[in-house]
Amino acid sequence: MKVFIAEKPSMARELAKCLPDPKKRENGYIRTGGGIVTWAYGNVLQQAEPDAYNESYKTWRTEDLPIIPETWKLIVSPSAKDQFEIIKGLIEQADSIVNAGDPDREGQLLIDEILDYVGNTKPVERILLNALDEKSIHESLTDLRDNRDFKPLKDSALARSRADWLMGMNLSRAYTLAARRQGHKGVYPVGRVKTPTLALVVRRQRELDHFVPVTYYVVKADFDYGSGTITAQWQAKDTQGGLDSEGRCIDKQTAENILAKTEAAVSGTVTERKVTHKKENQRLPHSLSSLQIAAGKKYGYSPQQVLDTAQQLYERKFTTYPRSDCEYLPLNQRRDVPKILENLASSGQADLENWVKGADKGLKSRAWNDSKITAHHAIIPTTVRCPYDSLTPIQKNIYFLIAQAYIAQFYGVHEYDSQRIIINCAQEDFVARGKTVTSPGWKELYSRDKSDDNEEDKDQLPVLKKGTTVFYKSGITEEKETKPPQRFTASTLLAAMKEIYKYVKDDGLKKKLKEVQGIGTEATRATIINELIGRKFLYEEGKKKYLCPADSAYILIDALPDELAYPDETAIWEERLHLMSIGKDDLQSFLKDQVEFLRTLIQKAGQGVVKTHAEGKRCPRCGSVMIKRAGKYGEFYGCTSYPKCKHTEQIIPKAVDESTDYTCPRCKTGRFVRMDGPYGPYWLCNHPGCKTKCADVKGRPSIYQK
Repeated sequence: MKVFIAEKPSMARELAKCLPDPKKRENGYIRTGGGIVTWAYGNVLQQAEPDAYNESYKTWRTEDLPIIPETWKLIVSPSAKDQFEIIKGLIEQADSIVNAGDPDREGQLLIDEILDYVGNTKPVERILLNALDEKSIHESLTDLRDNRDFKPLKDSALARSRADWLMGMNLSRAYTLAARRQGHKGVYPVGRVKTPTLALVVRRQRELDHFVPVTYYVVKADFDYGSGTITAQWQAKDTQGGLDSEGRCIDKQTAENILAKTEAAVSGTVTERKVTHKKENQRLPHSLSSLQIAAGKKYGYSPQQVLDTAQQLYERKFTTYPRSDCEYLPLNQRRDVPKILENLASSGQADLENWVKGADKGLKSRAWNDSKITAHHAIIPTTVRCPYDSLTPIQKNIYFLIAQAYIAQFYGVHEYDSQRIIINCAQEDFVARGKTVTSPGWKELYSRDKSDDNEEDKDQLPVLKKGTTVFYKSGITEEKETKPPQRFTASTLLAAMKEIYKYVKDDGLKKKLKEVQGIGTEATRATIINELIGRKFLYEEGKKKYLCPADSAYILIDALPDELAYPDETAIWEERLHLMSIGKDDLQSFLKDQVEFLRTLIQKAGQGVVKTHAEGKRCPRCGSVMIKRAGKYGEFYGCTSYPKCKHTEQIIPKAVDESTDYTCPRCKTGRFVRMDGPYGPYWLCNHPGCKTKCADVKGRPSIYQK
């Protein structure tokens, strides 16, 4: 008997439909003529908490850190216990098993760890379901692989899971305990990916808080060349006075002098005319991240909305697997091109239908590349016709973006001439730039979208030969201001996570990390951002839902060393996880390095000081703020630099009424003194050998009340 274990019920149902009859639905599985199909509910197994390794770990203590399991433990998720028992029973009865997890590293691990947990020794095959339409499933059933071939993918997911546990469990405790020693309350969660992501927003907000706009001046002049006018902008020489470090003219008088000098010169000469023919290859089809970024930019959708909608389209068989980090397509997928384009031509969406008419089915863009394909490929429409009019508004928009990028593969490259003309007038250079599109190609599909081209002038320039004389006609000095960096939204923060090389602290790493997949995975980035918002480290502001850091975010990030607050190390770890997934790194070596890194960070947690705005009593030894604490022998002041500084001072209660005649009934010698305590007034015998205490009742010791 062959048992298929799918990642979720929806996948199991579609898989069962494509297996031979008869079919019978039973408790937790579907029996078919081609085997039994069962399913998990996502993560059936989860990492055990620290106290599962040692009961004493329930209490957070610095001396227990780092907690490093010798043998890693998993526990069955409480919500999946019944289904796990069903899966376990079917594995025991099976002759062979098929891993039908999602076609990525997490999907690989999710089923493999169940097999490992129950001690399976039976042969296991792997099916890769990039789409849930019948045609795709039938093709996948004829191409079952040996599950052992995917061990690198499993190891990569396992390494990620264990690294996240080591960093999260240990560093959250280390920095929370450090914060508590210094008077802060609450829990400060630290995550391998979550923390540097939060730090991106904190640093961006500080850039904005400290941003001072710079006023600068631009000089533009119109020159008459006989049959028309050309507008050019003054380009300052490096030796020109009145410039800032960025080469901007910040002195108004300098700009006005340039304009006056140009006007007086009357004429100028064309010293350079350069035309460069350029080509832009077709944009690639969408991965999940590129889809989330595009949908956020065009429609304002959050990354989680895009992921949920793409999942819905996938489960309805209209698009392929949504959690893909790949933007390429396998060559064998080209056989589906006619059917997919035929479906889009009758989709009921006007733009898609018109674009298909101009598509060249025989065109082969750079997207068709088997060497770029791993367990999955780019997100594209399937051969199942999508009833576009029946979709919800958000489903329509997401399907549109997926289909638009797919059709773009059947349009030519975008070609244009980039032009530059330099005019020298009064010994100053004026530059005019232009762009002439010679073949719109695939950009015809995106002509209504806002261009990302930074060239100021998109118009075609006149043909002016070198040496041509032109005459000054008019000019203007424009006052401009530098703009602050944009606040992050959920979509732009996700883009930053994907292009993390732009935000590393070490410039030397930027080139190395440019090819890295970013930090986090396609499936987890949206979840990480949502969690930061849910834990109130970030909050959304305004119509555009800009992300702003809460006070707790500043406290946490300021307490952390650069290794956690900057993404450099995390990005390097992500690159190693990627290398592991293709068999070029190994699990044990990765975890060994993680533990060494972890020990260093825990040591820094013990030495660091969590910044506080508290004022008050200062430590006479180190100058740090001292805070009031409750101890076994009463209240005392403790230094916030503990354990680096262990200075303490006992708090002696202050007497508020010493002129009393209440003699202590116990020692018969001392006299009761009224004290001001943390929970209100009380009475204390002033004899050094007695110190009897009693409650205060209406301003008198309780033992004297009748």
